[in-house]
Amino acid sequence: MNFKEYIRVIPDYPQPGIRFKDITTLLQNGPVYKEAIDQMKALIQEKEIDVIAGPEARGFVIGAPLAYALGVGFIPIRKSGKLPGETIEADYALEYGKDKLAMHTDAIKPGQKVLIADDLLATGGTIQTSIDLIKQLGGDIVGAAFLIELSYLDGRSKFDGIDVVSLVQY
Repeated sequence: MNFKEYIRVIPDYPQPGIRFKDITTLLQNGPVYKEAIDQMKALIQEKEIDVIAGPEARGFVIGAPLAYALGVGFIPIRKSGKLPGETIEADYALEYGKDKLAMHTDAIKPGQKVLIADDLLATGGTIQTSIDLIKQLGGDIVGAAFLIELSYLDGRSKFDGIDVVSLVQY
């Protein structure tokens, strides 16, 4: 299936020069969304995974159904101030700004095998911050899976030793 047919590209959003990949058009089509999750599952199903972690917010719509499909838990990585329990936090840079991510301190048990899932790999800032948070809690990162990869930004080069898979490349 050509998933690019279901991903809307919006020029100059959120700022001039950015060609935003809008997955809402894929998500609203149930059979296509299911096929995307099924194909992502096929890319990672041989990995030993205890939990999947996904950064807010679009990482939730990829990571949670992927965790469900694999029968493993899901851990949300949220923006600062959104989690009710004790958290750890880290700053990160986006391709067009800065932000802060947080995880509950009890989200991952030391030694748990964690796959990170998100909708898009661009420069890798969000995922590197997620990796740092997971490692602080003692998690073992077994890979990262993305619906879309902007391969011209070479974000995967930041993740030495981490297997990266993506369903669609631009």
